[in-house]
Amino acid sequence: MSLFKARDWWSTILGEKEEFDQGCLCVADVDNSGSGQDKIIVGSYMGYLRIFNPHPVKPGDGVQPEDLLLEVQLREPILQVEVGKFVSGTEGLHLAVLHCRKLCVYAVSGTLGNVEHGNQYQIKLMYEHNLQRTACNMTYGPFGGVKGRDLICIQSMDGMLMLFEQESYAFGRFLPGFLLPGPLTYNSRTDSFITVSSCRQVESYKYQVLAFATDADERQESEQQKLSSGKRLAVDWVLNIGEQALDICVVSFNQAVSSVFVLGERNFFCLKDNGQIRFMKKLDYSPSCFIPYCSVKEGTINTLIGNHGKMLNVYQDVTLKWATQLPHIPVSVKVANLQDLKGVIVTLSDNGHLQCSYLGTDPSLFQAPRVDSREINYEEFNAEMKELQKIIKEATKTQDILPKSEKHRDLIVTAEVSPDLDAESQAIDSEVKAEAVPSVTVKITIQSRVTAQKPNLAVCVQAPLAVTCDQFVFDDLEPDSSETVVLSVFLKENCSPSELEGNCVVSYSTPTELNPEGIPKVAQCNFRLPLRLICFPAQSSKAANHKLTIDTNKPPISFLTIFPDFVDPSEDDQANVLGFQFLTGSKTTLLASKTSQRYRIQSDQLEDLWLITKELMLRLEEHFKKQNCKDFACTFSGSIPLQEYFELIDRHFELRLNAEKFQELLSERAVQFRAIERRLLTRFKDKTPAPLQHLDTLLEGTFREVDVQGVSNL
Repeated sequence: MSLFKARDWWSTILGEKEEFDQGCLCVADVDNSGSGQDKIIVGSYMGYLRIFNPHPVKPGDGVQPEDLLLEVQLREPILQVEVGKFVSGTEGLHLAVLHCRKLCVYAVSGTLGNVEHGNQYQIKLMYEHNLQRTACNMTYGPFGGVKGRDLICIQSMDGMLMLFEQESYAFGRFLPGFLLPGPLTYNSRTDSFITVSSCRQVESYKYQVLAFATDADERQESEQQKLSSGKRLAVDWVLNIGEQALDICVVSFNQAVSSVFVLGERNFFCLKDNGQIRFMKKLDYSPSCFIPYCSVKEGTINTLIGNHGKMLNVYQDVTLKWATQLPHIPVSVKVANLQDLKGVIVTLSDNGHLQCSYLGTDPSLFQAPRVDSREINYEEFNAEMKELQKIIKEATKTQDILPKSEKHRDLIVTAEVSPDLDAESQAIDSEVKAEAVPSVTVKITIQSRVTAQKPNLAVCVQAPLAVTCDQFVFDDLEPDSSETVVLSVFLKENCSPSELEGNCVVSYSTPTELNPEGIPKVAQCNFRLPLRLICFPAQSSKAANHKLTIDTNKPPISFLTIFPDFVDPSEDDQANVLGFQFLTGSKTTLLASKTSQRYRIQSDQLEDLWLITKELMLRLEEHFKKQNCKDFACTFSGSIPLQEYFELIDRHFELRLNAEKFQELLSERAVQFRAIERRLLTRFKDKTPAPLQHLDTLLEGTFREVDVQGVSNL
């Protein structure tokens, strides 16, 4: 157990249920500010890229909104982030992001903000490389001794080193005897790549040897062709360490000496350039990450090693100098210069706990001021107290704690759904095969208490439902003004929706003194559509393939009470049995038990059970809420129909595959049809008549196949 804990200078939690690993953390002046302050770049396996510039008011403060310079979600998981001179024509720093099948290089820049939200940062894609093989990790450096730029080397999962000279691909080489990828780094002093193979030995390969070896893209099967296309890839030096390595790092604080640090599963190695062991340290714990950094003592190197016991150990060569406790298990550790504070330790855990900390203790710098001995004038103090109390009393009378615009929303949007269906349906281009497709009117009202600039209204419903108009643009709204729009919702496609809810979103801007153009804001509301929009009453059926039983803790309620829009009051037999006919053609039956507190929903199709079940639960909750019953509950004690659910997924997947197959076949036939047309056109334009050689018959047959495939796709 450590005597001292790491002093928390700044920390935050990144996202929810995101995963991080060794290559997901990097510190550098990525925006080329020139201030010498590093930024913290973090990428996650969920594809989120974040850049932080911590500015805590006091040590231990949490993250502030202005600390997050940039957050963007990329489409693919981020395996590693690095910062270097990756763009030709400039020596500025750029950000390289490694995905599984892609390498992207971005430029990070910031612009001064003109509102109170602060500066704005954005990334611009400079170039990208699509990888033919799945990537594992990468390293960079001035390969071949180039000046003023960095090249990138990516190691694939099958043992291929792919080298990129900035915007262009250079070559690829396979490592000999490869089984599984290991850590990879570059030694600029010897111009070589260093990795740890599955044979548990450290291997070094010269860049020049890689450049003149056999090209991985031109490997042939015969031995003669192998020898003729280039030299065999040979290793420069090998060192057997007898264990798998977690990470490799090359440190060169002196131009004459450089060291290769290898962190194993139980040992810590320091090697010379030629592979000889300079020193090693046997560890009595399981390490998780490490980082060497410059030591104040000449001829020595300090190293931070994190372990799975939430400890961070500081070594000077092989001597343990400090041990401190961390609040998490680090998977990556860096040393950065942040806010004129040099040597900040940045650690990242696998679940996204990012912390900036320092070592030691916080000394107390407070000194009690000298008290001047003087007599207290109680009458003066009492008069000042009464004056202050009077000011406080007046302030509490004349104004509220919060401004009025904060207590009440600036803009309110409400949606009112008509209780009855439209007398004349407003359905447009509906694909439903029913005799009549009903629609329902929704009235949306926007009330503004302040000046709202450029208000836009968007209405969203769940497909296959549709609205007659989903976008509305209004003129600027004055204070205490309102706008009203009316639209209709109907079932457009020939399938049942997953929910009967809609959403209204109003985007607008409110001007301020600093920003007359307005600060963007959003107001929204939800509305619920009637069940009669997608189904109508029908005769109940006794037999069904799928059944679902819902248990309640209250006696069953008559359907005359909870489903008045589906039940005819003159028919008493519908008090416990009710049938629903969907517009898509399927039928569902709802039964209420007369002896027990149960309801049963049954249908021939599994997907039709959900809407009726949800509608039943909502109406029961509303019924008992009106009666001030707070302990009503619905439960399901049966087995979940996973088999039927998986069969629906398999059927959907099969239909998707068939659709893709027919699409490809249709494309082939269309290409064939156009080729025959060109041949025929050439024959018809020829001044010398020639036989068609049955091209007209082939054209007719191809046209019939295109027609058949087009109908199959529909």
